[in-house]
Amino acid sequence: MEVDEPAGVVRFHYTLDTVELVEQLEVGPGHTWSPAAYEAVRIVGLLAGVSYFKAGAPPVVDLGNTQLRPGDVEFLRDFYIQGLGEFAYRNGLDLSDLEFAGGKQEPPFELDEAELASHPRHHLLVPFGGGIDSIVTVETLKASRSDAELFVLDRAGAPPFRAIERAASTTGLAVRRAQREIDPWILSPEAGRSAFNGHVPVTGIVSAVAVLCAVLTGRGRVVMSNEWSSSKPTLTFNGREVNHQYSKSYLFEAGFRSVLESSLGSLVEYFSLLRPFSELWVAERFSRMTDYHKVFHSCNRAFHLDPAKRLDSWCGRCDKCCFIDLILAPFLDHDRLLEIFGGAEPLEQRDLVEVFEALLGLSGAFKPFECVGDVDESRVALRLAANRPDRASNEVMSLLLDKLDRAGGQSCAEPASFMLPMGAHHIPYDLSPTTLV
Repeated sequence: MEVDEPAGVVRFHYTLDTVELVEQLEVGPGHTWSPAAYEAVRIVGLLAGVSYFKAGAPPVVDLGNTQLRPGDVEFLRDFYIQGLGEFAYRNGLDLSDLEFAGGKQEPPFELDEAELASHPRHHLLVPFGGGIDSIVTVETLKASRSDAELFVLDRAGAPPFRAIERAASTTGLAVRRAQREIDPWILSPEAGRSAFNGHVPVTGIVSAVAVLCAVLTGRGRVVMSNEWSSSKPTLTFNGREVNHQYSKSYLFEAGFRSVLESSLGSLVEYFSLLRPFSELWVAERFSRMTDYHKVFHSCNRAFHLDPAKRLDSWCGRCDKCCFIDLILAPFLDHDRLLEIFGGAEPLEQRDLVEVFEALLGLSGAFKPFECVGDVDESRVALRLAANRPDRASNEVMSLLLDKLDRAGGQSCAEPASFMLPMGAHHIPYDLSPTTLV
């Protein structure tokens, strides 16, 4: 690891067999690089390595002379094995025997009390993706009169994602940025001929970079927007749960908080404001935030690595578009959703019935490997939306309801239960769920 303090540039070095790899992170100049900042950088380096591990999936990760705090290895093992659960499933790999070697064990970091005082709890950093979850988090925090700043991790050398920028501008908040540049070998033809490929737990890496930026800028809390259903597995395979959203889950959050405590004490508090809430709850809140209805964007095709292939509008056909349409349909009328999706609302497209069946757990296929909600809340959303007068003649909904009824598919939960806090969380007392309902 190398830190160019004046430039605000960090370089992480990894080796895969004989290939030397370098990742660069730019956080900008003008910061004071305290011992706590170096602790935060160390955590980023540990988590970012997963992007290079997946290229070869070796049986051992050698940490070399990397400094380790109590609990780091246990957390890393979970981060790799569970965070790469989808990757392992798709590539037919078993990572359960993955070993971590090397590293220099050190006691917990001793926090400088003066630095602690310079990171007040009401100074918040909010990772922002431009979708309904992060928008609801931001608007809730603005109502609490906290001093919030957005955080966006861009790809170095590429223009910012317009899907994020439009919604970020609407918030009226300042944006703190960092740029990540992965080693180009990973995307090269040489790597493609020999490497595995697949999903990595990127939200974990974003979380670590956000914590680093919070340390550098005097922010006492990093507030995520991960809701209840992100903890639900996508499927169970060979007795092991596989969760596409592992690094958004409660399990990751709890483990990461423990690592931060060992490394940074109480300097930066990390939690998700939406943790106990369903996507239905989030969608109902978002439906009232009309300023965002023309600018929010969650379609995955807006976030293509190649800027030339990014869509400025919703594709209206992918799993994510279908889920967003379904979860908003109980709360927004047909005309508004038709406008949002540029005249091609997914629920109006007969050939997308199979996509909705997967979201509802009505097909042989498992839930999509996407950031979509729980099957039960999708079923509740369908029933609520179908009861709206403006949906009385919707063919897609009629077909789905008929199949749900024939499958004996009444949801086991009442709709009202999805509008209340559900499950454990780490939301601090001053932002308690009771104040959010």
